[in-house]
Amino acid sequence: MIGIRNQVLFTLVVAAAAAVATSGFVGFAPNRLVSGKPIALWEAVGGHFTAGIALIGAMLLVACLVRPSRLLLYSEGGMAAALLLLVLAAAGQAASALAAGGRPGARISLGAAFWVLAACAVLAAVDALQRFGAGPAVRVLAVATIGAGVLWLAAAGTFDALSIAREYATRRQLFAAAVLRHMALVAWSVGPAIAIGFPLGVAAVRNPRSQGALFAILNLLQTIPSIALFGLLIVPLAALGVGGIGVAPAIVALVLYALLPVVRNTVAGLSGVDAAVIEAARGMGLTAGQIFRQIELPLALPVFLAGLRIVLVQAIGLAVVAALIGAGGLGTFVFEGLGQYAVDLVLLGALPAILLALAADFALQTLSAVLRRLR
Repeated sequence: MIGIRNQVLFTLVVAAAAAVATSGFVGFAPNRLVSGKPIALWEAVGGHFTAGIALIGAMLLVACLVRPSRLLLYSEGGMAAALLLLVLAAAGQAASALAAGGRPGARISLGAAFWVLAACAVLAAVDALQRFGAGPAVRVLAVATIGAGVLWLAAAGTFDALSIAREYATRRQLFAAAVLRHMALVAWSVGPAIAIGFPLGVAAVRNPRSQGALFAILNLLQTIPSIALFGLLIVPLAALGVGGIGVAPAIVALVLYALLPVVRNTVAGLSGVDAAVIEAARGMGLTAGQIFRQIELPLALPVFLAGLRIVLVQAIGLAVVAALIGAGGLGTFVFEGLGQYAVDLVLLGALPAILLALAADFALQTLSAVLRRLR
């Protein structure tokens, strides 16, 4: 009896096949006000793209049954990357074909089958890299290769007929400004959060009795919904002469939310340093400051970076909500799209925010891996 040797990949292939069989690959609507009609993959792109996607899916399914090896894992990663690029190209081809025979105001959106296929392809590539134990260089090369393929498709005009691309075309300058504002909000909030949270964490390690009260306050801040916190800050900030809406209250709220992971990982990192190592450093004549800089900080750095990953991803997501109080950023498109019942406009704000979060997480994860190899 043939056994399944890669349960994760098998589940991803089955999920992708089920999505293609039961849901639309793209949606077609005559305008924004009418719900889109789902169109299946084979109806939208014809036989060539469908056969190519099915062939790669079948090859991945066969790979689930084969004994794992380095060559097989490389092949799985390559096939998953090829599947992702093929799915993206198919979406662009489907949009171009539908737009050619439709009205100028027609909307061609990405359907559920597209998102499931793309997500499964990405997860399959990640699974192959993890099973292979790929180092930082291989991971960066894989991401750069896929990114270059996506950019090449975009530069070739593959996605021009998609509604999300049309939304971007009409808001090109606003989009660039929104991305820069979003990144600035994150930087302006994460920087002060580290400057405040790191000393608090160090003080909490030096004085363990203070940890209970400190974490109680920080945990309480985390329980407050983001929109509610933005509203609660209006009155106290106004009393200080700071406007209740705009960038300032958004930064204050984001800093408050970021304090808990910064303090918690600072405490965890410093507390995790082996006491025997510290005692050995004292025996060698190192002062308290030298022990902190040369021993405790380097050993606790991986934990600090893990906390920074959490802070960055959280700040990028919460900065979207900050658009409600006039802080700008990518959330502007999200809430504008919700008000106009324009899903593609929502995606124009949501997708870049997701990509920024993934990029920040990947960069810090790669840095952590490099530091571990250097130790």
